[in-house]
Amino acid sequence: MNVLWYMCAPDGAYPWKREGSRAVDYGYYRQLAQAYDHLGYTGALFATGAHDVWALAGALLPYANRMKFLLAFHPGLVAPTLLAKMAATFQEFSGGRLLLNVVSGDAKMLGAYGMALPHDERYAMAEEYLRIWHRLMAGETVTYDGRYFQTVDAKLALPAGSSIAPPPLWFGGSSDAAIEVAARQVDTYLSWGETPAQMGEKVETVKRAAAAHGRELSYGIRLYVIVRRTDAEAWAAAADLYAEMDAAAIAANGRFTSGTDSVGQQRMSAMHGGVKPANLRDLEIAPNLWAGIGLVRPGPGTAIVGSPDTVIRTLEAYRAVGVETFILSGMPLLEEAWRFGELVLPRLDVERAAPVAKQFTWSTLFDRDPNAGQGSA
Repeated sequence: MNVLWYMCAPDGAYPWKREGSRAVDYGYYRQLAQAYDHLGYTGALFATGAHDVWALAGALLPYANRMKFLLAFHPGLVAPTLLAKMAATFQEFSGGRLLLNVVSGDAKMLGAYGMALPHDERYAMAEEYLRIWHRLMAGETVTYDGRYFQTVDAKLALPAGSSIAPPPLWFGGSSDAAIEVAARQVDTYLSWGETPAQMGEKVETVKRAAAAHGRELSYGIRLYVIVRRTDAEAWAAAADLYAEMDAAAIAANGRFTSGTDSVGQQRMSAMHGGVKPANLRDLEIAPNLWAGIGLVRPGPGTAIVGSPDTVIRTLEAYRAVGVETFILSGMPLLEEAWRFGELVLPRLDVERAAPVAKQFTWSTLFDRDPNAGQGSA
């Protein structure tokens, strides 16, 4: 199995409140990278947030020798040829430890970057984008005249498809349009915070879509974790978070997520309805799965709550329906990464080994193609 931890601001004990937040700067990110690497996580998700993921991941590469870097990107915000060049460079410098998370986002968020495509059209654009990407990463010279993108003789100068391995593509999206893109173009399908039963249904849906194209995918899920030595202690920690979820924070999150065209966000919001009941266990949507965090945080708002044994049983319930990858987090990121890394991670059969880097020199490139580097990206 793969277990990744979260790498993104904001952070703190109660990061939805000013007084519960902590400064997230380069020094703090270094602590996170070194902790994840030391503890043996498979990698970290660099989610789109306050900091640019490419600059951040490149700055942290010297501080992580084993972990993989799952970098989120929005198709269409940079040209596919440029993204392929960035990815090939990171693959070379990291020894093949790059993973890419394809995020189509929602209209509200992408509007800030000048993208004004409606929901299903964003996925049509993403599919065209990924077609070009795959050809470039296979080492082809690509001329393409599509609805959304045009390229003329695009080719990577780095030896893509040979000593520079294409990074696997991870992808999330709950709509029919998203599932079709996943079925045709990506390697790992990700989902947000569903229960094991719900996730099992989704896995079967995506499996059928992929099989129609002669493909098989792997499956992952994004969750929070609140782990303590006993179940009672874990629920007490959840109660501490719950006590800090005031009406202002809940209303602010509701305004932020309202009107979204993201099907995944709509499903997360429906789990709590924007209402804080008196008893936090009223938001326990399945045994040991608590939807309370979604009241104050957008995105996946479900947490596994319990002792190490309880957490492991819950992870195994997801594995039983086909989930192989878990992207986890807690608040604060650093302390909870250590807690999970000491109480749970050693008991899991986690994939930790990084690929061995193959050395590349310019002589290798020119031996392969005497005209390489002339007009190539």
